[in-house]
Amino acid sequence: MNEIAHNLAQVNGKISAAAARCGRSPEEVTLLAVSKTKPASAIAEAVAAGQRAFGENYVQEGVDKIHHFAEQRVEGLEWHFIGPLQSNKSRLVAENFDWCHTVDRLKIASRLSEQRPSTLPPLNVLIQINISDENSKSGIALNELEQLAAEVAALPGLKLRGLMAIPAPELDYERQLAVCRKMAEACNALKDRYTTVDTLSLGMTDDMEAAIAAGSTMVRIGTAIFGARDYSAR
Repeated sequence: MNEIAHNLAQVNGKISAAAARCGRSPEEVTLLAVSKTKPASAIAEAVAAGQRAFGENYVQEGVDKIHHFAEQRVEGLEWHFIGPLQSNKSRLVAENFDWCHTVDRLKIASRLSEQRPSTLPPLNVLIQINISDENSKSGIALNELEQLAAEVAALPGLKLRGLMAIPAPELDYERQLAVCRKMAEACNALKDRYTTVDTLSLGMTDDMEAAIAAGSTMVRIGTAIFGARDYSAR
């Protein structure tokens, strides 16, 4: 077993254990392998180990990888865009990715909908919530969610699937849990209004257990799978 396969097995084990502790099934939690800055060869190792969902933060880098695996005729992969999205890059996301986690304004949502090819199914989107009210983070406040959700749900090229958040770093588990529960409550309320909503993208390496306990259905893990990132080439 190579290192990436070993790391994936360990991460999946932690997800299973965290789910068991709160009475959930591990199948309720999707592992999104965050592959930003990592070469296609590393992703290929993860694919060989059974991983299928990958998250990318940089549009062109992600598109290059999507095209690489399409040319290799590797089927069944799911590509998630999880970085901040500028208007001038929306077409690339709309034309290539399966999911976008970072919708936080109507302008971006409208562009994604208009630019989604009619030959593809609607783009799965999550609305990003700035749950810790950090100036450095993208996302909307919870009190803006109702209006944006209604606007996004009405766009024909998109499918509203739920919410995403990146809580502020917090070492205390109970505080992590409190923030994650606030997100879960918002997602459950959204689920009551829209039949397409089924996803809460919440939890990374340091707060994954609290996120799963609160009800997260997708955790985003990178370094624990692929090792430390090298940003020097960017």
